[in-house]
Amino acid sequence: MKRRRTWLFGLFALIVAATVGLAACGGDDDEAGGDGTDKVTLQLKWVTQAQFAGYYAALDQGYYEDEGLNVTIKPGGPDITPEQVVASGGAEFGINWMPSLLATRDKGSTLVNIAQVFARSAMLELTWKDSGITDIAGMKGKKVGVWCCGNEWELLAALNKNGINPKDKSDVTMVNQPFSMDLFLQRQVDAAAAMTYNELAQVLAQKNPDTGKQYSLADINVISMEEAGTAMLEDGVFVRGDWIEDEDNQDVAKRFLQASFRGWIFCRDNPDECLQTVLDNGPTLGEAHQRWMLNEINALIWPSENGIGIMDEADFKRTADISLQQKVISKPATNDAYRTDLAEAALDEIDEDTKGSDWKKEQLKVAPADA
Repeated sequence: MKRRRTWLFGLFALIVAATVGLAACGGDDDEAGGDGTDKVTLQLKWVTQAQFAGYYAALDQGYYEDEGLNVTIKPGGPDITPEQVVASGGAEFGINWMPSLLATRDKGSTLVNIAQVFARSAMLELTWKDSGITDIAGMKGKKVGVWCCGNEWELLAALNKNGINPKDKSDVTMVNQPFSMDLFLQRQVDAAAAMTYNELAQVLAQKNPDTGKQYSLADINVISMEEAGTAMLEDGVFVRGDWIEDEDNQDVAKRFLQASFRGWIFCRDNPDECLQTVLDNGPTLGEAHQRWMLNEINALIWPSENGIGIMDEADFKRTADISLQQKVISKPATNDAYRTDLAEAALDEIDEDTKGSDWKKEQLKVAPADA
């Protein structure tokens, strides 16, 4: 009888062990997405807006699901640094500007850019038409608004390039500009920092107090950092260096990029539907402003000479050189800060047009601020 109880106890133990083992397998499946998909997270640079429309479109259109991915998109904010989130394992993928990535690498991080989605810089300086300031050289002796916190390097490099020392008040008066256009609208600065997809629209949405009419592009000079020759690379996709060394993760990254690129292609070819997806996920800025933003964001991507996501070597070098000149980094950046093989592999799997050579920006009018 004792031997029978011992045998039954052993059988019971085996059943329990098998059950626990199955439960553990089920737990692993949950980590992988619960349905066999790979579960990953994308950390955005800023809050939900059309700046990130392609990723939301890829999610909404099922492109990530098509690639066997279960993707969570985390909005950013003023207190969130995407590099820190990715480096700590809080997300597999992050979006940020290249100077920020280089600065993180300069401190010992192995983060690496795997896709350069924005081919152009959106950074501008705005001046009033009646100021006569039509280029960077014309800012000598003027009050020039500049943003802080990593947004200033393109302008400072442009001033230096034109023989203007930003640190010499006899050359130029640099004014710390809040993230608004109030100083410009009140004419407390002669030039103000702006992004094509945001602050430019904020100015155009206001009324000229002298005429009562809404401002137009005819009222201002738009000075582009691209034209000034000091543009730096903006929104790119990056990952941890140790994470991407794993071949399985390389496959995940390739599929993520493939779906994301398709999302951006969708937003290029279907702007109205893409806009609605953005509004469904983040309606704060309103439809008119988001429509302007999406149009301008598309202009930063398309046309893409080498195909969306492929890093241009000259653009990287210019960004790295300016980063060193402006002491964003303490030593020269190396080319292993980015790789193109995963983006190239992703593009090979896409049937749609990945260059957008024929795409043209819409001519939109900004809605009035009080609308």
